[in-house]
Amino acid sequence: MMKSRTNFLLFATLLVVLIGALDFKVCSGALHEASLNLKFYKHTCPKAAQIIKTAVDEHAKANPFLGAMLLRIHYHDCFVRGCDASLLLDPSSKTKPVEKQARPNLSVLGFDVIDDIKTQVEKACPQIVTCADIVALATRDAVSFQFKRPLWKVPLGRRDGRISLASEVSPNLPSASSNFSTLFNLFSRKGLSNLKDLVALSGAHTVGIAHCGVISRRLFNFTGKGDTDPSLNPIYAKSLKAQCSNHNNIVEMDPRSSTNFDNHYYKNLLEKKGLFNSDASLLTDRSSAKLVNHFQVGDKFLLEFAKSMKRMGAMDVLTGKQGEVRKKCHLRN
Repeated sequence: MMKSRTNFLLFATLLVVLIGALDFKVCSGALHEASLNLKFYKHTCPKAAQIIKTAVDEHAKANPFLGAMLLRIHYHDCFVRGCDASLLLDPSSKTKPVEKQARPNLSVLGFDVIDDIKTQVEKACPQIVTCADIVALATRDAVSFQFKRPLWKVPLGRRDGRISLASEVSPNLPSASSNFSTLFNLFSRKGLSNLKDLVALSGAHTVGIAHCGVISRRLFNFTGKGDTDPSLNPIYAKSLKAQCSNHNNIVEMDPRSSTNFDNHYYKNLLEKKGLFNSDASLLTDRSSAKLVNHFQVGDKFLLEFAKSMKRMGAMDVLTGKQGEVRKKCHLRN
C-alpha cells in the first residue's frame, strides 16, 4: 500500500514538472492581469524598461511608422496563442510553417527592431527579460513617443512560447473585410467582451499604411459587378482609386494623420472614410456607433485605448515556469 502511494506521488510530481515545461494553456481567451507585475524585473534587471525605452526612442526618431509596426506585432501575437512572442519565431527544418509565414503576417514589419532591443537588453541582463515583455514595453513606448510620456502601464512577467503554427493565425485574426458580428465574436472569444475594447483597439488604425491589394475588392469589385462599396464616402473612394491603380501601392490608414496617434480615425469613420470594411462596420451597430462618436471627442479615445491595451497584453499569457526566456527572439533556445 505504501509502495503504491509512493509511486503515485512520484508520478504526480513528474506530471506537474512536465506540464510546467510545456507551453500548456487553454486558449479560452482568458485575461491574466493578476499574474503580471509592474515590478517583475526590479531585482533581476532593474534597468530593463529604460534600456528598452532608449532603444525605441532611437528607432522612432528614424521611423515615424514605428508605433504602427509594433502595434501590429503586439496585436497579431496576442490574438494567436496569447502574448507569448510566438509570432517572432523563425521557421526551422524541424517545424511546421510558423505564424510569421501565415498570409496575414507576411506584411508585418518591425521584427528587426525587436531583435535589436533584445540584443541590448541581453548585454545588461543575459536571459532574464522575455521577448514577450519586450514586445509589450516597446509597443507602449513607440506609441507614446510623440507624447513624451507613457500612455499606459505595462505589467510584466510574460514568458516566451515555444510553439508557433501558421495554421492558427487566420482563425484567430479578423480580416479587413470582417463585419461587425465577426469582430465582436472574435474579441469576445479572446476575453475582450467589453465593446469598448473592440472600438478602442480598432483606433490603432489611426497610424500606419496599408497595401491597396487589401482594399481592392472594396474599391473596384465590391459585389462582383465592378462596383464600389456604397458605404464609402464617394470623394474618398475616388481618391483611393486614383492611388490604387496598382495593387502594390500603399495608402494611409488615416488620411493626413497616419503618423500621429490621435482620435482622427473616429472623425474619419463618421465621414464614411474608414479604409477597411472592418472599420466601417463599427457604424453598423448602434452601441458601437455611439462609442465611435464618443471617442472622437478630446482624450476619451486615448484613455480607453490605454485600458484596452493593458487588457489585451494580458491575454492567455504564459507565466511562472511555462515556456522559456529566449536568448534571441527569433529562435527557440
